[in-house]
Formats: sequence, C-alpha cells, structure tokens
Amino acid sequence: MKKQALNPFLPGYEYIPDAEPYVFGDRLYIYGSHDRFDGDDFCLNDYVCWSAPVDDLGIWEKEGVIYCAKQDPLNEDGTQHLFAPDVQNGLDGRYYLFYCLSRSSTVSVAVCDTPAGEYQFYGHLHFPDGTLYGTRPGDVFNFDPGVFRDDDGKLYLYTGISYTKDSAVRRFMEGKMRIDGSYCVELAEDMLTVRSEPVVAVPGEVLAEGTEFAGHGFFEASSPRKINGRYYMVYSSVKSHDLCYAVSESPKEGFRFGGVIVSIGDIGLVEERQAVNYLGNTHGGLVQIAGQWYIFYHRHTNGHRNSRQMCAEPVTITDDGRIAQTEVTSCGLNGGPLRGNGRYEARIACNLSSVEGTYTYQKEKMPGKEKHPYFTQDGADRENHSNQHIANMRDGAWAGFKYFDICTCSEIRISARGSARGKILVQSERGGEVLGTIRLHPSADWQEFSGEFHIDPGIHALYFTYQGTGYVDWLWFELY
Repeated sequence: MKKQALNPFLPGYEYIPDAEPYVFGDRLYIYGSHDRFDGDDFCLNDYVCWSAPVDDLGIWEKEGVIYCAKQDPLNEDGTQHLFAPDVQNGLDGRYYLFYCLSRSSTVSVAVCDTPAGEYQFYGHLHFPDGTLYGTRPGDVFNFDPGVFRDDDGKLYLYTGISYTKDSAVRRFMEGKMRIDGSYCVELAEDMLTVRSEPVVAVPGEVLAEGTEFAGHGFFEASSPRKINGRYYMVYSSVKSHDLCYAVSESPKEGFRFGGVIVSIGDIGLVEERQAVNYLGNTHGGLVQIAGQWYIFYHRHTNGHRNSRQMCAEPVTITDDGRIAQTEVTSCGLNGGPLRGNGRYEARIACNLSSVEGTYTYQKEKMPGKEKHPYFTQDGADRENHSNQHIANMRDGAWAGFKYFDICTCSEIRISARGSARGKILVQSERGGEVLGTIRLHPSADWQEFSGEFHIDPGIHALYFTYQGTGYVDWLWFELY
C-alpha cells in the first residue's frame, strides 16, 4: 500500500515556500526558498531540495542543502537572504539555479551536474558588454526569476515585481527602474548573457488598468511553462493570496489573462471576503506527473507571514487551454481522498478560522493573536521531529479537512492540551448535522479525548468546531 500524500506534503518541521516543481528522470524535485520557523523575515535559511518518486508522491526524501547564501560573491558576509529560485536544465545537460539576493536587483546563477547535488556559483546575468543586468538606470528590478527553455533551445528569463500605484516604494523607485510587471529577456546559451531588451510579458497593477488583467495584475512570482503548444505564465496577482495564469502564443508577449488557479483562502470559490484560511502571499508553479497536472503553492503558519509551507492540488487543463480554479484540500497529491480510518495530524487542516473569521497576515505578527487559531510547533527551528499542531482554538474556532473516503466509523479520538472546558463538534459540512461530540477538560500535557462518531459511507469533508471556555491546542485526530 502506498504512503498517502498529504498537504502540506513535507514534514511539519520544514518551511519551504515559493515552490517550483520539476520532473527529472523518474523523480519529482521541489525547489523553493527556505523559511525559518518563527523567523522575523522571509527566506532566512539556505536552499534545500526535496524529491519523491513520481509513482509514489507520499514518500519524500530530503536531498540536503544544495546552495548557501554565502556562496554568492555579492554576499560573502551572508547578510542577504536567498529569495525564490528557479531551475533549468541547460543544453549541456547541467542544471542551472537562478536566484536573486534579498538586497540586490541582479540575477545570480549556480550550476550542478545533478538536479539536487551541491550547486556552485556560476555567475551573474549581464549584457554583452559585461554590465550586470539590473544595475543600469531603467533596468528591470529583478525579483523571483522564472526560466524557460523552448523546444528550439532558446532560453527566456522572466523577472519583476509590481508595486501598487499609491505605495511609498513605487514613489521612490518610479522612473529609476522598471517595476510594472513580469519582464521577459532572451538569454544566450551560456545561461548568463542577456541577448535582448526587456519587454512586459504580464502587466502589473498600473499597466493592467483598463485591460482584462485589471484586478489581477502581476505582483510577483513569475513561473513560465509551455503546455500543449501554448505559453503559460503562473504568477501571484496584486491580491497576493492567489495564483493566476496568463496564456500566449509567444514566449515574450501577447499574454492574455486566464483566471485564478488557486487562492489559499478559496476566495472566488466562497463568498467574497469570507476566506476559509488566514491569508498572505503565495507562489508556485505547474507540473505534470503521470498525465495529471498539479499547481504548487504555499500556506502560512505561526500567526505571521514568515514561516510558510508547501502544498499542491490537482488541476485540469482543457483542450482550449483553460484552467478552472481549484480548492485547497488536505489530500492534494494523493490522487483522491484520504483513507477514512487511522490517525491524521491536525496540521493537515486545509481550512482554519476563528469565530470572527480570518484576515491577512502582515509583516508584524498577528495582532490580537489570543483570539485566533494558528499552526505552530513547540521549540525552535529544526531539521527533524515534527510536533506541528493547531494552537489556540477558542470558542467558535473551526478547522476543516478535505477529503476522506469513509466506509465505517464509530469513534473519533483526538490528542489535545490546554485550558479548554467544553466540547468539539464534528460535522461533514459547515452548519450541518453534528455527527460526533468530543468532550474536553483542562490538561497541561497532551491527552487523548474521544467520542462516538457516526457518518454514512462516502467521501466526506470533516469540520471540527470548538465550543467552550479556555483554549485548545490540537495535535492529531484518529478515526475508528
């Protein structure tokens, strides 16, 4: 029996956002930036890579650290962080890692003979005269590089960011650098030389006004692919919590707005502004595995925006090139619902909310944190042993899990701690019939609580709502 694939699909102690997925040989490799648990900024750790066999996406192997921030000559003191990378297989068969440092507008490149070996610094993107791309007045402010090699061997780089028209950063940078979308340049075979002037591939908020991109202009996270002869750009829109896509018949320009692929709060699938998760930025890309396409994205933990984790969902691409918005689930890479019996970590909840609803995480940690549930772990950042859990569920807070294939079930058990005195109600739909009740009392340590649970056979979501005083920390649940 294959190991089930869950969301997030990496261990609970691992915080990798900005996922770019690629199949090399018979394995799926994940390249992203690397957050630190409870970090005070994005991307504080060095790049690591994880991989899984394409025929068993529940078995993930840590390949180890593949590149360190101090390896870049512009960052010998290590004070700059490694932002979201991309990887491309070169014509020479080697693997090239493209990235930007946190305080630089240049694009750096590292190279390795294998997909997940130890990458070595290779160079910085430059024009034929040697000038670094991103350092001339009027150059693109390079951010989140996405790299694409076409069928004819031509290589294209997409970078950029777009600030809102009333932001202080725009007022400071406007006229000095290009900050209005995702910009495309062609690269030479050496993977370093810029062969063309940048052109706008996907417009940012200002350039999107009056176009089909209005309301979903480019913000960040260029992720190019070619699918069925069409060129796709996945990107994070000005709304930040969603990944959108644009389509063109040309790799450089002519992109048309396609729609939203995924929102981390299911905005667009639920009533506007009634997000089913706490919001923040997201970033990811598309990959096809055994004939099925998936979109990768990240969620937020610990009551702030700096400890993010990778998830994925299946998507369908129609013959005419459209991608419908998919919902966030607990079983994205599993190929179907999870088994309707056994133990599951509470951290795989795909919905989480207080009785007052959710909101968007900002740079500062959650205001009024005592009112809201959140994903967290005990202790500091580490590389093994996950005890990630949902913390601080208070009266009316709820968590949702999708989906389970339930045949028979008569009991449900949880591991919890906290000052709670009350009960957890279990339902298969929000506001629906109560199918189980678990009564709780205060406990300083993790303790098991259980209750009867009766549900008709079938594929179901499960929603857990706390009613009572005090708070609940919740580690796992088990279906019998």
